Amino acid sequence: MTAGSARVSPALPYNPDWLVRLGNLVFKTRDLLFPVVLIGLVAATTPALMHGDLIQARRVDLLGVLVAVAGQVLRVAVIGYRYIVRGGRNRQVYAEGLVTTGFFSLSRNPLYVGNLLILLGLHLIWHSIGMLAIGIPFFLLGYRAIVAAEETYLGKQYGDEYAAYCARVPRWWPRLGGIKAATAGMTFNWPRVVIKEYGSAAYWIAGALVLLMMKARFYAAREGAALPSRTPYLAGIGVVVVLWATARYLKKSKTLRE
Repeated sequence: MTAGSARVSPALPYNPDWLVRLGNLVFKTRDLLFPVVLIGLVAATTPALMHGDLIQARRVDLLGVLVAVAGQVLRVAVIGYRYIVRGGRNRQVYAEGLVTTGFFSLSRNPLYVGNLLILLGLHLIWHSIGMLAIGIPFFLLGYRAIVAAEETYLGKQYGDEYAAYCARVPRWWPRLGGIKAATAGMTFNWPRVVIKEYGSAAYWIAGALVLLMMKARFYAAREGAALPSRTPYLAGIGVVVVLWATARYLKKSKTLRE
């Protein structure tokens, strides 16, 4: 730096005021809003018919499951290596500190990327054109608005430090090639994963099984075929409930600790 020159601070991400206001509203109501919208879309739409091509229908099911599992794997990896406490306080955006290590050195919002992949997977499983056309833009806008609110908050709290972090780390998709370096020297914390993630994982997996069951019976009815048994799907849901109850007991009894 030459004499008399000024240090140029990195710029904070730009977010329009309307998007920040929307983000604060969505953040406050998301625990109710997102499930209600998702269930409402399923109730208001029907799966696209495969015209008797059950193999194609199964491929769509498999694609949806794989996308959702990829989102869950990403969330497990993020939480296992470095948990971030950014769940808000009194339903307002809040952060205890600026976390920039682990997967947060590869993406600024890896947990939200995981959430969006799970939601995309559920949309693909139901395979409704109407649900895809409405749900995908809705959830993309919802999470983009939440991120705008969080970025505004973090920018005010951490200023140039946060701006520099934003300049070197992408907002969304993680730099997967840097995983080894990002987690070097870190220990994966399985108890923390179970404690923090058992609820949301159980809910979407049980929901996916319900969608698969409903869609299989819908296709069979439209094709005039015998309705498939509910037993395999209900058995799967039963396993999920048992695992959920076990994890909850281990957490509440403090048998499992971070």
